[in-house]
Amino acid sequence: MKQSIRISYIIMAAVLVLSGWLHLGMLVLTSLFGFFALQVLSFGRSKILGLTLYIVAVVLIGWGAFYFSRQAYLTLPKIAETTIPAVAEYAEKQGVELPFTDYASLKTLAISEVQQDVAGVGRHAREAAFKFVQLLIGLFVAASLFLNAGWGAENEPGTSRDSVYATVVRELSQRFRTFFRSFSRVIGAQIIISTINTALTAVFLVWNGYPYVAVIVVLTFLCGLLPIVGNILSNTLIVFVGFTISPRMALVALIFLMVIHKLEYFLNSKIIGDRIRNPMWLTLIGLVLGEKLMGIPGIILAPVVLHYIKVEASQNKAAGTDTSP
Repeated sequence: MKQSIRISYIIMAAVLVLSGWLHLGMLVLTSLFGFFALQVLSFGRSKILGLTLYIVAVVLIGWGAFYFSRQAYLTLPKIAETTIPAVAEYAEKQGVELPFTDYASLKTLAISEVQQDVAGVGRHAREAAFKFVQLLIGLFVAASLFLNAGWGAENEPGTSRDSVYATVVRELSQRFRTFFRSFSRVIGAQIIISTINTALTAVFLVWNGYPYVAVIVVLTFLCGLLPIVGNILSNTLIVFVGFTISPRMALVALIFLMVIHKLEYFLNSKIIGDRIRNPMWLTLIGLVLGEKLMGIPGIILAPVVLHYIKVEASQNKAAGTDTSP
């Protein structure tokens, strides 16, 4: 392996490690998502068109996120007030003990937990502000890379094209391009699958007269971007709300979600392919490490990093391998 290639791998590994160590998941994820959106919105023709649509999309998504957050803040307590008594009543009939019996007891349990973290309110506020700053920086970084992704190594006076600096920059550019392709393939497919899953779920919810459909549908789509964990969260919410209609509806919802889950496996094999799929134990380890280092952005990025490592490793021959006939 050439020295420039080896150095580029070391730098790339250092970037990934530092991103986790410094909790820069939001910055990395926003930059990748932004660059991905810019490429899609430009339609391969005009960067000005892509940047204009990108700005419009950011404004609309920001407004939508604010509106949805306000609606979720008002709706989720109502969901809890109706679902918890229904689940508690059914559990009591089946002889299952729960740590809460109604919304009031759950609220008391939650308050007791929150009181333990009151001293850390300032720390949580700083973390939220840090995440928001990362989000803004990521949006600008994505736009800057889209307009000019060059490193400037070729244009610097006195820099030879065959110098260590120039060759390392070219190899490092290749590393980042490979990482972005992994992101595009994994996240792009995940968005398609989550959209199909959300559409089918929305039809099921409307057909069966579910309450709070709008909030549940949006949460289903957002949770669909989280590997494994997202399905568990959205499915639990749908089944619990089903109890407010009847235990039978909750069972029907569970069966429907199991069928959708099997369909998702089929779509994964068709849309993503076998190269992206990793063993369950490896994916779970990646999710745990990603959440520990970066929170929710780390959960989303974990499959991307695993796929990137697989691609890079598959492109390089093991040392000492003899390829002669």
